[in-house]
Amino acid sequence: MTLFDIIFTGSEQALEACKSVLEQTIKEYGENEKVSFPNTAYSLPTIYAATGQKINTLADLKGAIGVIESLIVKEQNLEKALNAGLATAVAAEVIEACKYVGGKNPYEEPCVGFIPDTVIRSLGVPLVTGDIPGVAVVIGEAPTAEDAAKVIKDYQSKGILVTLVGKIIDQAIESKVKMGLEFRVVPLGYDVTSVTHIVSFAIRAALIFGNIKPGDLPELLKYTKERVPAFVNALGPLSELVVSAGAGAIALGFPVITDQDVQEVPMNLIVQKDYDKLVQTSLEARGIKIKITEIPIPVGFAPAFEGERVRKDEMFAEFGGGRTTAWELVRKRDLSEVEDHKIEVIGPDIDTLGPDGGKLPLAIIVDVAGKNMEEDFEPVMERRIHYFVNYIEGVMHIGQRDIAWVRISKSAYEAGFRLKHIGEVLYAKMLDEFGNIADKVQVTIITDKEQVEKLLNEVARPKYEARDARLAGLTDESVDTFYSCLLCQSFAPAHVCIVTPERLGLCGAVSWLDAKATYELNPTGPCQPIVKGECLDEIKGSWESINKRVAEQSHGATTKVNIYTIMEDPMTSCGCFECICGIMPEANGVIIVNREYHGMTPLGMTFGELASTTGGGVQTPGFMGHGRQFITSKKFLYADGGLKRVVWMPKELKEALKDKLIERGKEMGIENFYDMIADEEVGTDPDSVVEFLTKVGHPALSMDPMF
Repeated sequence: MTLFDIIFTGSEQALEACKSVLEQTIKEYGENEKVSFPNTAYSLPTIYAATGQKINTLADLKGAIGVIESLIVKEQNLEKALNAGLATAVAAEVIEACKYVGGKNPYEEPCVGFIPDTVIRSLGVPLVTGDIPGVAVVIGEAPTAEDAAKVIKDYQSKGILVTLVGKIIDQAIESKVKMGLEFRVVPLGYDVTSVTHIVSFAIRAALIFGNIKPGDLPELLKYTKERVPAFVNALGPLSELVVSAGAGAIALGFPVITDQDVQEVPMNLIVQKDYDKLVQTSLEARGIKIKITEIPIPVGFAPAFEGERVRKDEMFAEFGGGRTTAWELVRKRDLSEVEDHKIEVIGPDIDTLGPDGGKLPLAIIVDVAGKNMEEDFEPVMERRIHYFVNYIEGVMHIGQRDIAWVRISKSAYEAGFRLKHIGEVLYAKMLDEFGNIADKVQVTIITDKEQVEKLLNEVARPKYEARDARLAGLTDESVDTFYSCLLCQSFAPAHVCIVTPERLGLCGAVSWLDAKATYELNPTGPCQPIVKGECLDEIKGSWESINKRVAEQSHGATTKVNIYTIMEDPMTSCGCFECICGIMPEANGVIIVNREYHGMTPLGMTFGELASTTGGGVQTPGFMGHGRQFITSKKFLYADGGLKRVVWMPKELKEALKDKLIERGKEMGIENFYDMIADEEVGTDPDSVVEFLTKVGHPALSMDPMF
């Protein structure tokens, strides 16, 4: 058989399998039974994106069989073969959807099956910043468990998000590869059809970030090819079904690299039998370039370890977290005061703690000198300590400033990791990421209790207080320059973020100081200054310079933006926003829902459903994506009545912002404003919420109408 014949055979097998599974499911549940994947606003994403049709019931799903049949046209050319591959992807989605019918959860650990919308949104920032430079789909079985582990760990060390399908999951378990989203190694499932869950991931990226219209298949395929950096490793014997699934991946723009003898398709289907070269071949095929900083430490170092948690029974050494004093500080120094690459540990190291480990106080001081270094950059660089330390395998870092909490695992200690290695990491990464402003870096790590306490009170806390005073004085009116941020345009090409001192980026990761530092580091990079100039409307937040920049950088998609209102020409959203604010007409106010909340809101929509109409670089009056910390900014809904308009938010979000909500309430002259905000315990239907608001006398009810 030709390669095309193999693909057609596989797609026909997929079609027959999905017909059989669907028929059996209908027989068991009936045609009117609901069908959906959990926690998504996109119905069955592959079918929805390709056809524009939302699948709600098994009867709807039965109607989708015709879509699969129409894609299988057995002509000996690449276009028809790729269409047949897409048919296999749709058939796989039908089969997988049937597994979830009846409220079943068909996947057990370690497999995850369907990936919720919120996970895709949470990965948006690391994908656009390059912390996750690509997505690998590894399907099948390597020759040995050792080969499997080598490939997975190589991808992991480069920050690649790895998804696993088939027997390679067992090989990873056998090799004790750490798996889970926190390690960026995600086992999808053992059945070949579970590969549809990463296809769905790519397709929803197009819907979430790219504002691709469901049913526009050519634009969908263009988006996934150009903007979703994914590729496939097909290992071990290739069945017709696997080859056909590979054709579906190629149709989406994802090259397939295999260790088997097959007919190659240049740049699309590539044979690489040497496992030492498999990873590099895959990256080159997808055009992914990895920047690696060599750091002399005895454990792994990669963004893939950022989410690792060191549990109590795995812990060897602990610093801070309420058990001891722990703090960290970045200081601007003169060139004469810094000895480059000097790493000093003052006090006992962790190898003095005995065989069972223990606790120590900790101070980390990073002194930076450079001709372009400014004090404003200190907190920006200091926040990076959290990420850099978390990138170390076997080390956990939580918090910042004087509420830092660090744990070192037994396995890291046994591998030879010591405190000086934290210094090596901070030295290398500060120069790597901040090379334009840092000429010399030295790191001092202190565990001597007396010195840790003394320097905290004499050096660190006065520095924190001075910064806070400086930041408090940073208002939108006090500066003459705002910044545009295009970090997310690699995924959301029509979106432009406007960052001001009182409005951080909607992803929550880019403050005005971050944007300023980013511009200093890379003058042609994603953050560009906007000289404010003439203000057209200081209440709504309209500037001619902003409108001009947004029109230019959105390629004409948006021509006017008001940054202090959601009612008229609000700022666009990409899709990786932390929260959504939406108008609730019954309460004359707005609700806010955060990404982590999976329940219903008083607007009758979940976060995912709200986000599906708000993201993708479109302006949606009455709705807005934003960062958590923007909620308590004085510029939040400034033209619409401000924080007083907030009538409902999830309890978790409300609790997280409690102190700031109470403080802002007092500034507004309302002592108990925090208690006036409804949450899901009050209710998620409008009547319950309005009844509560009336009872507590919420100010939104008596304010001017929002419409």
